[in-house]
Amino acid sequence: MARQEFRGEDERLIDPVADKTDFADTESRVAIFGHPVHAMSVSFPVALTFCTFAADLLYWWTGDAFWARAAMWAVGAGFLLGMFAGVSGTAELLLVPGIRARAAAWTHFIIAVTLLSLLGANWGYRLHGYESAVLPYGIMLSALGVGVVIFTGWHGGKLVFDYRLGISKGN
Repeated sequence: MARQEFRGEDERLIDPVADKTDFADTESRVAIFGHPVHAMSVSFPVALTFCTFAADLLYWWTGDAFWARAAMWAVGAGFLLGMFAGVSGTAELLLVPGIRARAAAWTHFIIAVTLLSLLGANWGYRLHGYESAVLPYGIMLSALGVGVVIFTGWHGGKLVFDYRLGISKGN
């Protein structure tokens, strides 16, 4: 791998992380026929986080208990599927040296764990009395979850599209 050089005002700086021999080793280790499991599984918790917030808004607007119950199921499924996506993502982080070497991957990991904690708290809050849980705290947790999922999804997308992490380099 060629050294990445940065120019300061009066000197050349070498990136010590990019100089590591395994920095370019970014191929997914947790994959099915070359398709990374983490990348395939994150779409479900992302979509269900948005669905939870939408169902909360519909409950607030209509007062129909169906939407409060739908939000409870959506956030529960989002949390459980998020745990699966989190396990596969953590495995990638720990098994692939080129991913582990980048600070951005650790940032994505920390934000994603925060999101899972938020989804779990939101689901737990709703388990005993899903209707009474929506207003005001349930909908606030859902809105916060949407914000955090956008933030972690943006960082995850940056890792894949800008740094090409977790992609298959073979045929």
